[in-house]
Amino acid sequence: MAKILVIFGTRPEAIKLFPVIRALAATPGLVVRTCVTAQHRGLLDQVLAIADLAPDIDLDLMEPGQTLDRLTARLLTSLGEVMDAEMPDLVIVQGDTATAMTGALAAYYRKVPVAHVEAGLRSGDIYHPWPEEVNRRIVAPIATLHFAPTDTAAEALRRETIAEDTIHVTGNTVIDALHWTADRVAADASLAAGLDEIAARFAGKRIILVTTHRRENFGDGMAAIARAIGRIAERDDIAVLFPVHPNPNVVSVMDAILGDRANVARIEPLDY
Repeated sequence: MAKILVIFGTRPEAIKLFPVIRALAATPGLVVRTCVTAQHRGLLDQVLAIADLAPDIDLDLMEPGQTLDRLTARLLTSLGEVMDAEMPDLVIVQGDTATAMTGALAAYYRKVPVAHVEAGLRSGDIYHPWPEEVNRRIVAPIATLHFAPTDTAAEALRRETIAEDTIHVTGNTVIDALHWTADRVAADASLAAGLDEIAARFAGKRIILVTTHRRENFGDGMAAIARAIGRIAERDDIAVLFPVHPNPNVVSVMDAILGDRANVARIEPLDY
């Protein structure tokens, strides 16, 4: 049977890969192994719990304050050791994290084919997003399968001379995750605990869901987002539901600009 090694380390990767892992695990003839680097420990564990996923290998590489240099070196070495032990027939990575980039590189060094989920996203600026834009550009020439979420992403890959027969427009797996999670929450009222009060508070209003945390937005960009939310929330017919990312660069700005506006409900990040 073919062995597939799925590698991820952050919450976004876990969200977008757990539907893929579930589908692969239900496919006859495949052995599916999962390896987490825990690049983002706490936030990753939230998704693993809600998705009922228990990784086969947990490298637990998160260290407070570690530099990109150190993280990249540790990821590459550790993932290489995992591949030597597992000897997969295919490695799957997602997106544009350091985990995705080093996972693809470690596989390439061993001539193991790589499948890239959410391939082809490009900004055209290597410093925006940083370092993700370069991470995903590194993965592209290595990957043998490119699962592009949109036609635009597929076209970006073609411009980089990626072979047409390796590009597959699949949509974004976050939509699969959304539907699965909505069904899970609907079946377990405890998962939505605390939201009933907000629903009653905003009854009759149109609700806008907001979330933001990109490092490129820190500072002036985050302040502009907060002011825009405030202006929108001035309307009587609209309310804003805002799960706030725990990063201090987000929390401090939202505290200062939004305060306790009646039409803005700022809540803790949801585990789902």
